[in-house]
Amino acid sequence: MASEEINEDYPVEIHEYLSTFENSIGAVDEMLKTMMSVSRNELLQKLDPLEQAKVDLVSAYTLNSMFWVYLATQGVNPKEHPVKQELERIRVYMNRVKEITDKKKAGKLDRGAASRFVKNALWEPKPKNASKVANKGKSKN
Repeated sequence: MASEEINEDYPVEIHEYLSTFENSIGAVDEMLKTMMSVSRNELLQKLDPLEQAKVDLVSAYTLNSMFWVYLATQGVNPKEHPVKQELERIRVYMNRVKEITDKKKAGKLDRGAASRFVKNALWEPKPKNASKVANKGKSKN
């Protein structure tokens, strides 16, 4: 960076931030090129429906986020633009997909095993007559 010529059109203090931003934009551009190199149908055929929904939601969220940034660079307040509601709507669907994924990962309850476990874990006092009957049976033999 030291060999780069600093443009006088902006304050020197933000040069490092602008360089980082430029590198980030380059990384996003590379990811988009990679994503666009594979046809959408080809990609979705390899995925189950839940994964397809995730890909679609992430794509929509990314595109709307980029539009948010574009609006901000054009001097438009994105918080007052309909893109904010769209991002919120996508976020709601992302949370729904997350809930479904979490439910799939959650362990299933085996009621029979749980019942046996609880029954055996609880202490049950023996009836007083049962111990006397057991002792009489032993002494007669």
